[in-house]
Amino acid sequence: MNDVYVAITIIWLFLFVYAIAGSIDFGAGFWSMFYYGRKDTKAASIANRYLSPSWEVTNVFLVLLVVALVTFFPGAAFSLGTIMVVPVSFVLILLIIRSAFMVYSYTVQKYTKALTIISGLTGLLIPALLVSMLPIAIAGFVEDVGSTQYILYNEALSSSTFYMHLGFGLSTELFLSSLLLGDYAREAKSESTYHVYRKNAIILGPITLAFAVAATFTLIPEATWMVENMAREWELFAFSLIAFGVGYSALWWPSKKVSIGQPRVAVIAIVIQFGLASFAYGSAHMPYLLYPDLTIYDAFTNETMFRSLLIGYGIGLAILVPAFWWFWRLFMKDKRYLQPEKQADH
Repeated sequence: MNDVYVAITIIWLFLFVYAIAGSIDFGAGFWSMFYYGRKDTKAASIANRYLSPSWEVTNVFLVLLVVALVTFFPGAAFSLGTIMVVPVSFVLILLIIRSAFMVYSYTVQKYTKALTIISGLTGLLIPALLVSMLPIAIAGFVEDVGSTQYILYNEALSSSTFYMHLGFGLSTELFLSSLLLGDYAREAKSESTYHVYRKNAIILGPITLAFAVAATFTLIPEATWMVENMAREWELFAFSLIAFGVGYSALWWPSKKVSIGQPRVAVIAIVIQFGLASFAYGSAHMPYLLYPDLTIYDAFTNETMFRSLLIGYGIGLAILVPAFWWFWRLFMKDKRYLQPEKQADH
């Protein structure tokens, strides 16, 4: 593998981790709002308990992704920064608002309801804005005027592939978060809440798959090159479909910990499924960062800088990965956090 593909693989890894963590984080915010005030379920409480420490970790990977893109591919910074300035600016504003409420609402109780609403709404808007960049990057909704590039918003907003990608992003977010929160509820010994999220996942799984297929077919008239490249990656997509079948069916497998289903197996299999599918999608996207004018070769940094960056990221990840793993183990296994009600009784 040559240097440019090593760099783009590192960026894909950061993007994949942020996509999974962000989907679950933003989805948890939506479910917290959706179930807020419900007395018949602890679904909102479980979602809030997940949100409390996780949102800060999720933002770390967003920073890593942006820094890696700019440093490994500085030639893309101007074009992508110019074209994506509107959606990215909205994302940053929403992230600032969401983070501010996350910080202050836990110390000032009167803001709890406002946090729930803000977290829920931004949990839908931020992923929608991020996913909207995909069809813009691959379907040629960009116009060059002299040395300046503009997004053709009229064409993008009237495109069916734009809305199919949007639907896929939102359904994916809610599906992944339902699976993880179901597993989290099981760890917290709240089987009734587990069944609430299991039901959501059962409904959202086929919807997510349908949007994925629809998004692919709507690319045919607008990004034929992408569809042809995706067809060459059919093995990865086939394995991805098998992983989806395993993960979705795991919701009905017999279990010793709950009455039905194995949510941990479901979460792992679906994450593998998205990993395979996103790698195949990213591979089909190559060599373009922005079709048809900007490729990874045009934007790549020089060899000396690449080697230095590789060493720096290697050292950084050697520190971060064990720290994140330790955090995750505490987060999913610490009974004092998972079951605060029982701790309070003692």
